[in-house]
Amino acid sequence: MLGAFAVGKTSLVSRYVKSIFSDKYLTTVGVKIDKKTVMVDSQEVNLILWDLAGEDEFVQLQTSYLKGSSGYILVADGTRFDTLLKAFTLQRKAEEAVGKVPFALVINKADLQNQWEMDETAIQGPRGQGWLVKYASAKTGENVEDTFQQLANRILQSK
Repeated sequence: MLGAFAVGKTSLVSRYVKSIFSDKYLTTVGVKIDKKTVMVDSQEVNLILWDLAGEDEFVQLQTSYLKGSSGYILVADGTRFDTLLKAFTLQRKAEEAVGKVPFALVINKADLQNQWEMDETAIQGPRGQGWLVKYASAKTGENVEDTFQQLANRILQSK
């Protein structure tokens, strides 16, 4: 899970793994690891989810955490356009660290779409490049399960 501070990385993981959401904001320090077992084409797959601390101008992505990754999720906050630009930067850094592995871009906070600072045109480029782009809400659960499932499918297809 890669993204700027407060985009909802931890909330997306909590919604996916534990089916819970909390309005309390807790900053991730370093990395938080969760596990979920899913079925992909009748094959049991263990997803190990590394929720990395958000990146800003003071904290840089520790690319050593990415080594050995089979895939990743970039998270942006739809209400903050700058987090989408940060996701684009993180994608380049991740690709430099692990090569071309499957990934998804999640525009979080779909439940607040009336407050969004971005629209479909902001992600036309990534979609045109074949990126898996999903609008999701950790709060309501919208597209959370589907995003992780699609990424797991892409990871297995790439092996």
